[in-house]
Amino acid sequence: MNTGMASLTQVHYKVHTSTFRRVNPRNQGLLKSGKLFQHPGSAFPSTHINLSCVRCTKLTPWESSSVTYAPTDNQSDKFLPESANIFETLESSKTAESSTANAEGAVETRSQPGLELQFFKWPLWLLGPSVLLATGMVPTLWLPISSIFLGPNIASLLSLIGLDCLFNLGASLFLLMADACSRPKYPTEECKSKAPFSYQFWNVVATLTGFIIPLLLMFGSQKGFLQPQLPFIPFAVLLGPYLLLLSVQFLTEMLTWHWQSPVWLVTPVIYESYRVLQLMRGLKLGVELNAPAWMMHTIRGLVCWWVLIVGLQLMRVAWFAGLTARARKQRLSSDTSSANDD
Repeated sequence: MNTGMASLTQVHYKVHTSTFRRVNPRNQGLLKSGKLFQHPGSAFPSTHINLSCVRCTKLTPWESSSVTYAPTDNQSDKFLPESANIFETLESSKTAESSTANAEGAVETRSQPGLELQFFKWPLWLLGPSVLLATGMVPTLWLPISSIFLGPNIASLLSLIGLDCLFNLGASLFLLMADACSRPKYPTEECKSKAPFSYQFWNVVATLTGFIIPLLLMFGSQKGFLQPQLPFIPFAVLLGPYLLLLSVQFLTEMLTWHWQSPVWLVTPVIYESYRVLQLMRGLKLGVELNAPAWMMHTIRGLVCWWVLIVGLQLMRVAWFAGLTARARKQRLSSDTSSANDD
């Protein structure tokens, strides 16, 4: 028995390299240090074990794998560019990303349809005034009055109304072209121009004044308050187209105010300028009809009234231009101050 135990103490347990055992990483230090391995309370002497360990990369199902970074062929050789400070590296990468985003935004901006449509707006600057000239001024200035006026009858009244309708068609086309030219380059930008309340109020007052005065004179002539009396047909030939076009102008202004179109400022100027020519034509027709003196003085008074209103409208255009310039200057100054604060 003693001989067997002595022989056991002299045996060294060696694990050859052909034997593959799983070694827990926590026990590697113990195995490498070669400490004595002895079971407490055992009667056997301590035994020195030499273990040759081979690591196995295959993990058991309950052990988690460590995450490693393995660059691929598509990636660059360096994860982060070399720099004296890692914050400089991050800042440079952020700057590169922002420049890429700005470049993509510029490409999207160039591909917007608004820039392509800008090319088609250039001919409108000449086409719009040409349409207004052809439909308004040319028939009034070059068309003989004898070809329109055939006497105090319905045919003459319809001829004059048709001439004014031709101008109204040209004015509507001009306003549509002017509205298209006033729109911004990019469709996403908002373009709404609201007329001030004071402007709307005084425009309504001027329109109602020019509308009520002829109606009062017609009522006074029909009731016999004004002598000599003027029949309804000659009165309609002289001032009927004027009243009809005045109603169309009022409706057009209301629409531009409701839609907040930028052409609200030029709409009354167009119609009122033509109205002066329309009343001057009425003076010629009054001579042909042998209209009473009170009627001729009324038409002259209306001419002076609308010339005064056209002057006020032009002053409002100058006022609005100055207001826009001040607003633009204030916006630029506020942008500059905010940029300095940043």
